[in-house]
Parts: sequence; C-alpha cells; structure tokens
Amino acid sequence: MSTRNRITRAHLRCVALSALAVGACGKGSDAAPPATQPPTAQTTPSDTATLSADAVSIADFTIDTVRTVPWRTFTTVPARLMLDPAAVQTVGSITEGRITRVLVRVGDVVRAGDVLVMIHSHEIMDARSALVRASSQLIAAEADRSLARTAADRAARLVDAKAMSRAELERAQAARQTADAMFDQAEAEKERAQGLIDHLVGDGPVPKGTDPHDVLIRTTVSGVVTSREAQPGTVVLPGTPLITVGDPSRLLLQMHLGEAAARDVRVGSQVRFSLTDDPTRHRDATVSRIAPTVDTATRTVEVLSTPSDGAKIGRAESFAQAVVYGTPGTPAVIVPAAAIQAMEGDTVVIAIEQRGSGVFIEAVPVRVGRRSAQQMEVLSGLGVGRTVVVRSAAIAKAELLKRRTAAAPE
Repeated sequence: MSTRNRITRAHLRCVALSALAVGACGKGSDAAPPATQPPTAQTTPSDTATLSADAVSIADFTIDTVRTVPWRTFTTVPARLMLDPAAVQTVGSITEGRITRVLVRVGDVVRAGDVLVMIHSHEIMDARSALVRASSQLIAAEADRSLARTAADRAARLVDAKAMSRAELERAQAARQTADAMFDQAEAEKERAQGLIDHLVGDGPVPKGTDPHDVLIRTTVSGVVTSREAQPGTVVLPGTPLITVGDPSRLLLQMHLGEAAARDVRVGSQVRFSLTDDPTRHRDATVSRIAPTVDTATRTVEVLSTPSDGAKIGRAESFAQAVVYGTPGTPAVIVPAAAIQAMEGDTVVIAIEQRGSGVFIEAVPVRVGRRSAQQMEVLSGLGVGRTVVVRSAAIAKAELLKRRTAAAPE
C-alpha cells in the first residue's frame, strides 16, 4: 500500500471518529450535529511544467529530434594525431665518416635539396682522386683514339692506291677498334667517378665554408624537421639515422581498438574526435587503414583515420578523444544517450514543445533497448519526430520532481 493511500484512509478514519464524537456529545441536546464534508480524492502529481523564457535561457537547453536511423555501434577511445608515415622521411648517412656540421634544428622548415648534415669522409676523397685519374685516362684515350682513327683512314687510302697490303689495313682497323674501346672505358670511369661525387655532394647549392672532403647530406622532401639525431663529432656508418623530416599538413588520427570493437569498423567508417585542449570542438575523420593483425602485447588493433580538416587541426602528437562508428545495422528509433533520465524508478525522456515565449516540458516514460555511449534505442513510449531535451535534461527533470513534490499531499 502506498504512502498516499495510507494517508487518505487515516484521514477518513479521523473524519468518521470526529463525526461519531460530535453525535455522542449532542444526545439530549437541541443543537444539530455539524455537517461533514466528504473527503476529496487525491490526484497523481503532474509530470509537466511550463517554463518561462528566462528559465529556458538559464537552463541552456539543447534539443534533438527522435528519429529512425540504422543502428550503429560506437566505440570511444583515446587517440593521437601523428604525421602520415608516407609523408615522413628519415634522412640517414650515405657514407662512413665523422659529422662536422649539422645545419638544422627541430622545427626548421626545409625544402627538397637543402643540406642538413656535413660528414668528413675518406670516400669522397677517394672519389675525387678517382675522378682526376679517370679524367687523365680519358684525355690519353681520346688522343690514342684520334691517332688510331687517322692511321686506319690512311691505311684505307694506301690500300686503294695499291701502296699497302690488306693485312696492314686490317691491323690498323683493329688498332682503331681497340682505341675506341679504351676511350669508352675511360669515359665510363670518369662518369662513374663523377656520379659518386654527385651522390656524395648532391644536386643543389653548396653552403659556404664547405670542405671539398665533406659529404653533403640533403633532404629529398620538403617539410619540417621533426627530430635530430645527428651531433657534430659523432662517427657514423652508412644508414645511421640523422634527421627526420615530415610534412605537417599530412596528419593521421591513430587509435587502438579492442578486437570486438574492431570487427564492426571498415575502411571508410566515420570517426568524430575532439582534441584534449579543445574538447568542445568536434571534428570529422574517415578510417583509411586498419591493421591486419592484433598487437600481441595490448591485444588491440591499430586503426588510422584521415581527418577532414588536414593541416587546420593542430600539431602532430596531440592527444584526442575519438568516437569510432561501426557499420550501420537494422533501423531503430534512437535518442541521444543524454536525453535518457531516471526519475524515481522510471526511465523517462523529457519532451519539449514551444509555448509562446516559453516552453512546455513533459516527462515521458519510455522503454529502452540497445545503448551506447552516444545513443539509446527507444522501444516504446516515444514517437518519431518528437523533440526532446538533451543537454540540461537533468535540470528539466529536477524542475518536474520539484513540482511533483509540491503537488503531493502532506
């Protein structure tokens, strides 16, 4: 039996006893007994209210519409912005030697062809010496080839004039072929020596004060220096990482999803995220890559998405909070999760309607089904197209509870 019913019956008993007492006292008296009024039936407190424009302004309501959409799972995970690996280049040493100068620092903007590091190396010393030798050999081979060609041409004329034997002509032609081959070999040696120097020096401007025995390490991409491992005086080997250059306009959002959550994610799935230093601004991204394997240590799957805003987002290595949407499923009637409220044991949604300059609110009992961090499925109680309170729904609920309490009998 409810408290309200207990109060009503007690009140009736008190009224009846009072009537009996008055009747007993009036026996033998001319005074008529006072008339008694029948008890008034108690009504259920109303879960509606009309709020003024000022109250609505203070509450700062945010509303949404009940709608039917394909149900999609949501997964909320921490994320970070990272440079696209395809737009990052780690510039390594191409020779063995000692670093003499490092011309850039982290944060510097560089262009393709800029010199980043200088390395004193015996390899370029040998290459320059080889170029001198090859150049000398090429000059000698060119002289020999010219002489052999002249001799072969003269032998051919003498044979035509019957002044030289055919055998001597053949020897002159063979000498010419040998001289041509030696010239081609000398030319190739010079090109090889020059190519090695070009490889060690690169194509582009040479900084002032460069030693002829310095190997110049250049970047092949434009971007920003993101890390610097090279230090002057350090001895390096071929392949030693020196400088990392990345394109800050090409960013990816990196997330790690659990195995179950990753099953519903596909390339092209929608992602909404907000940076930790700007949590109120939500941005969009699209899943572009999904790792084919599970990380053995964390048992998660790496998912990369491409933000829509590109370079306008922020800096690489910024942290974010992301919501990854799964593949759409069967249609469902949904409301934002924040619209669902618990009201003295009932699950309700605060419906709202415009009434003049104010609003009319009502607590509508509902039955919910599937749920996620962002939305809930409404199985019954609320029709599609109705407007509901989302943000500050708890304030609207508190106002309705206050009115319910005020309407309840003492």
